[in-house]
Amino acid sequence: MRTTPNSATPKQKLSDSSEGVDAYLANVSEPARTTLQKVRTIIRSVVPKETTEGISYGMPAFRYKGALVGYAAFKDHCSFFPMQASLIDEMKGELKSYRTAKGTLQFPQDKPLPAALLKKMVKLRIAENEIRAAVKARKRG
Repeated sequence: MRTTPNSATPKQKLSDSSEGVDAYLANVSEPARTTLQKVRTIIRSVVPKETTEGISYGMPAFRYKGALVGYAAFKDHCSFFPMQASLIDEMKGELKSYRTAKGTLQFPQDKPLPAALLKKMVKLRIAENEIRAAVKARKRG
């Protein structure tokens, strides 16, 4: 048994699949659930078709040539995790109206991140992972 980020009560272990993400979201209370469902839909709209979705570090996450992005609900906010702390530093100007910490972007439970901003961050992460994968392939080849 484990605890979900937004709850202190034990929950059933979530599988590393989109069904695990569905189960995670089913355990999130409103308004955070609707907000995270919107975030998930926006992310899905821009990731390559071979991207996988599952639970990583107890939260919904996407993988594409490595860890891509994650998101979660907490008691007083929702968070977006770009899985690359430098992205938050690079986009500091665009993120100034949000609370940030190393590797996380916090936003209100009742207000998802703007679609354009979220899409931009996800596309930047896709590009980073593609570059990293190409470098690794060259080193092996």
